[in-house]
Amino acid sequence: MGYNAAPLERLVEQFSKFPGIGRKGATRMAYQVLSMDPKEAAELASAIQDAHTKLHRCRICQDYTEQEVCRICSSPKRDPSVICVVESPRDVTAFERTREYNGLYHVLHGLISPMDGIGAEQLCVKELLARLQDGTVKEVIMATNPTVEGEATALYLAKLIKPLGIRTTRLAYGLPVGSSLEYADETTLYRALSGRGDL
Repeated sequence: MGYNAAPLERLVEQFSKFPGIGRKGATRMAYQVLSMDPKEAAELASAIQDAHTKLHRCRICQDYTEQEVCRICSSPKRDPSVICVVESPRDVTAFERTREYNGLYHVLHGLISPMDGIGAEQLCVKELLARLQDGTVKEVIMATNPTVEGEATALYLAKLIKPLGIRTTRLAYGLPVGSSLEYADETTLYRALSGRGDL
């Protein structure tokens, strides 16, 4: 226990469990909650409770939804022949912000990471493979992060999908807009050259 009263200390401890939030940030968040009027605090608590009790995984893509099937999977405007495989529901949100992708998604809810004891059986891999059996899907886009775990997961899935005769692609990686070549590492420059396109 710290110097704070027990309820405040418990609140700080809960906030400090969030990724990227240290003790100082958690303390600021706790004091922010205390500065709210009772109605605002009740709304925050209710929103957390609702998210935890009303949201569940879509039967098809594993993204979070209130319905049995999410709005993307149930939309007739989406292209069912393309599935974009992502690590988490946050990635779906990022792609949707671009308004450029019109296919479907599949959320793995993690990446293969033997160091952390996470294997393919802990991810939503069997659900993905089940979606590929009826011949509708023509391309699977591997959109995992360009990390060791992301690359390993993409390669693992590609090996499983290849025998099904479905095209498997990987996101192109390169230089971020506004960056300078002199500060780019060798791998980023190599990816930028490999993934270059016509103007």
